[in-house]
Amino acid sequence: MKNSLTGAQAKEVDQYTIQQIGIPSLVLMERAALAASDAACELLDAEKKKVCWIACGSGNNGADGIAMGRILQSRGVQIVLILAGNEEHATAEYRIQKQIAQRLDIRMVTLPQLPEGQPDLIVDALFGIGLTREVGGSYRGLIEWLMTKREENAGVKILAVDIPSGIHADTGAVMGIALKAEVTVTFGYTKNGLLLYPGRNYAGQVRIADIGFVGSSLSQSGSDVKYLEAEDLAALPVRRADGNKGTFGKILIIAGCEGMSGAAYLSALAAYRTGAGLVKILTVEANRMILQSQIPEAIVASYDPAQMEENPEMIEQQCEWADAIILGPGLGREAHVEMLVRTVLEFAYVPIVLDADALNTIADYPQLARYLTENMILTPHIGEMSRLMGLTADEIKADPIRTAREYSADTGAVCVLKDASTVIADKDGRVYINTSGCSAMAKGGSGDVLTGVIGTLIAQGMEGIDAAAYGVYVHGLAGERAAQKKGSNGILAHDIADCIGW
Repeated sequence: MKNSLTGAQAKEVDQYTIQQIGIPSLVLMERAALAASDAACELLDAEKKKVCWIACGSGNNGADGIAMGRILQSRGVQIVLILAGNEEHATAEYRIQKQIAQRLDIRMVTLPQLPEGQPDLIVDALFGIGLTREVGGSYRGLIEWLMTKREENAGVKILAVDIPSGIHADTGAVMGIALKAEVTVTFGYTKNGLLLYPGRNYAGQVRIADIGFVGSSLSQSGSDVKYLEAEDLAALPVRRADGNKGTFGKILIIAGCEGMSGAAYLSALAAYRTGAGLVKILTVEANRMILQSQIPEAIVASYDPAQMEENPEMIEQQCEWADAIILGPGLGREAHVEMLVRTVLEFAYVPIVLDADALNTIADYPQLARYLTENMILTPHIGEMSRLMGLTADEIKADPIRTAREYSADTGAVCVLKDASTVIADKDGRVYINTSGCSAMAKGGSGDVLTGVIGTLIAQGMEGIDAAAYGVYVHGLAGERAAQKKGSNGILAHDIADCIGW
């Protein structure tokens, strides 16, 4: 498990290391330039004469770029430094690095002058993590010109220093224009904007370089965003050798209207694949025979929607059986669903995962939101979140971390805001950004599989936000495995469920 930072938090780490610990800024800069130069050399063809253009702003990101020019020139690379910033506003480190480069006769050009010819590699050291407004003026013109150089020669590669220029370090938003890189070398810790789209797409392969930040600097930064890696799977529940089917979690899945039995099936299948001991599906009578044939391992209980109002005790009894409840997949929007959702929220005392039509019902009947507690996990996609919060999809996508945090703070529930980079947040402000998964998973039923994974992990004793974060990560890994087997276009939701494992 690793931390991810906002731009402001990254600056706090930097300043604490320099001012409180006493490691000079130029020492950190030298280590950053060395790490980025090593990555640059890997991108350059060692068998040919190598030409590298380094676009430098006038801040410390640009100073990193100038230092790279010195290191790369010493390794036999032909360097051109393109100085794009206003030198009246240059940092002290920039001025020092420029003076060193001048003494070494490194070639420099200053806008509007531009080099001729074609580079093998472009290093983007224009803005770094401090960008807060849209790119304009000469900077925009330079980025557009560099993009044309890439278009003229597909062999030209781009390496970004810390973050691609034009990408917001906190949200991943494109600030008017951005330069897409093959590799981004970021320093100390990754940045939120490198994990969230579209910034994640612009960053290419992200390499995190250790440049000497001390561990205590992280706590000083106020970092509260994390992401999981493969090694973290060791923290998932271990299957006891002396366990039985009651030991590994009893999952009640309340799902599936007539004609939508597939949602209940996929959620149940995923729960069993994740390790649930017992799975019961509560669904409409019309789905009973279908589900008993599809997944005979599951217990199937049914109800008549027309008689639902007369028998709320049946719902309460079913809830009492479970260690965790999944509510909503394929449930439909018929009149009885509001009563069903309300009864479960009011009387269930075990963790509940709410998805799909349970969320739509809460959006249709906002008074139901008063039943939401920290014992619940909501898994809305962008459209469902839009209905729950009254925001546009664009507003949510502009800052998904803030959106998830605000909803969790308002309701107390854990929020799993599903998107290409899913964000998980709880009422205490803790956040995970998911890094697993692929576009092959964008198929109907994929979300139903996710509910089965999360519901099982929470039934097996994981804390709500951890069950949600690990569930999303495991689900994404399963999608990647399924895509490898079936191809990016060929996987179905049940293929994802069948590939669950760790």
